[in-house]
Amino acid sequence: MKARKKPIEVLAFRYRNVIVEEFLKMLNKNPNEPARLDKKTNNIYIKKDRGEIEIKYGDWVIEELNTDGCFWGIQHEIFVKTYIRVSTYLYKKKVYEIEYEELKDLEDKNINKVLDFLGYKSNTPLEILQRDDLIKEIKENGFVEVVNQPVSTFSADVDRASYTNVRRMIGYGQFPQKDAVRIEEMINYFDYNYPQPTAETKSPLRASSELAPAPWNDKNLLLRIGLQAKKLDLSQAPPSNIVFLIDVSGSMSDPNKLPLLKSSFKLLLGQLKPTDKVAIVTYASGTKVALPSTAVKNREKIVKVLDELVAMGSTSGEKGIQLAYEEAKKSFIKKGNNRVLLATDGDFNVGINNTEELTKFIEEQRESGIYMSVLGFGMGNYRDDMAETIADKGNGNYTYIDDLTEAKKVLVNEFGGTLFTVAKDVKLQVEFNPKYVKAYRLIGYENRMLAKEDFTNDKKDAGEIGAGHTVTALYELVPSDGKIAQDLRYQHKTLNDQANSGEIAFLKIRYKDPKEKDAKSVEVTEPLPFNNKKLSDTSVDFRFAASVAEFGMLLRESDNKANASYEQVVKLAEGATGNDPEGYRKEFVRLVKSAQLLAK
Repeated sequence: MKARKKPIEVLAFRYRNVIVEEFLKMLNKNPNEPARLDKKTNNIYIKKDRGEIEIKYGDWVIEELNTDGCFWGIQHEIFVKTYIRVSTYLYKKKVYEIEYEELKDLEDKNINKVLDFLGYKSNTPLEILQRDDLIKEIKENGFVEVVNQPVSTFSADVDRASYTNVRRMIGYGQFPQKDAVRIEEMINYFDYNYPQPTAETKSPLRASSELAPAPWNDKNLLLRIGLQAKKLDLSQAPPSNIVFLIDVSGSMSDPNKLPLLKSSFKLLLGQLKPTDKVAIVTYASGTKVALPSTAVKNREKIVKVLDELVAMGSTSGEKGIQLAYEEAKKSFIKKGNNRVLLATDGDFNVGINNTEELTKFIEEQRESGIYMSVLGFGMGNYRDDMAETIADKGNGNYTYIDDLTEAKKVLVNEFGGTLFTVAKDVKLQVEFNPKYVKAYRLIGYENRMLAKEDFTNDKKDAGEIGAGHTVTALYELVPSDGKIAQDLRYQHKTLNDQANSGEIAFLKIRYKDPKEKDAKSVEVTEPLPFNNKKLSDTSVDFRFAASVAEFGMLLRESDNKANASYEQVVKLAEGATGNDPEGYRKEFVRLVKSAQLLAK
């Protein structure tokens, strides 16, 4: 909405918070744009020059009025860029409760006019958020000289939400914001056929590696490090105590939110054992225990509560989280799987006064053995940064579900990995051999980087890995000519025997037993051989992971993309689909082709 020369007033509200009759009267002030109500759907339609605009119940609505009170226009939240946080607005001496006031492209001089209209004094220090601020900024990892910093340390991460979110954006014909692209999550969305842990290793994790020229820059090398977590015999899985923490605020009314959530949780119920227990806590304007802890064998009872959930009210996420943990504690199972599953569109806009306090609270709860995972649904007001933070602090994983197929992937196909943690606080440390590596950069994991000393610090939180999950890390390497440094006045550097042993790097892994309270970390090590192959001779897993990384660099417009191209990504991925029973890799190829069209 462009700023107008005439004095204007901008109102924003959710349709659900306004009496239908009054709302229609308000909209019908402009006889040229009559509004009508569809009583079957409760949706409102406004006649425009080129047809009708549909306002779904629960949508954000913006109206712009001149001083005479004439209706100027209406827009949905998806197009709104700027937010002003408020709790109420005043219209004709009536107060309507809302979550946000939304303004678009207003000149600064008009902001105070709006604040006055809302009952605030001019220059009130309200928090103004840009749409881009809802996604955490990512500063891409650069190359690091081995002679200065030979060791790279980071936290393992199996969050996969970024890929699904990017897929959703492209599916809607929208080129993704670059900071929505977390390359490691895109790579880790896919499963890889890595060697399985064995009884001899006594570790739930097994590492492997591959080395070849980087597809986007053949002067550099690409090192793939893969971790495979042990698979879980679900018949021997520990008993589960799960609390479904469900956002039922008005913003969840869309078909791809609460209705999809209900269907997703029904799929999950089918994977749990009859003796496992499920509780349901809901939150919106208020919080409540919709269903106390109930054995899964009473599936009909659980489903009935799910089916009766209705989206309405504002969002009070903090109180909901507190109540969910309380409910989980009531049915706590020693050495069992105790977990809160938070399902939300991420609209944490009421009830969280201090994000630091919230994350501290979640950190305290994880020490009790109750983990939290986050399932994201929907679009429009999705707080990707908050969802990621909560999952990371809660020793859980974070996924984004955009359709029932994705729900099946997360809650059925990857059931064990989603719900059962086999290693917690997993950290990786890679020491590079200067004989072979001059410089390196870790692709992705920007939010998971650790200081060298954090590796042995058991108090430092790190990532969790679920049963059967794979974790993939890619390093782009600048090859060394074997000359590591000139002799300096105070330093003399030479290669020792270990450097000449044929190792490109040395990998250390630390993890804790998730079942033990105050567990000490265990360290395993793995020398990584310098075995440089032709790209065509590498495994399909190597080539596919490389294609995903290259795609991520293109979406992010990375400074390191070199000769990357959509054509090359497609060619590489098409030749590396391998065994793809669910069609995820083939779907990736189609996604790249769609992104290529949007990029033109």
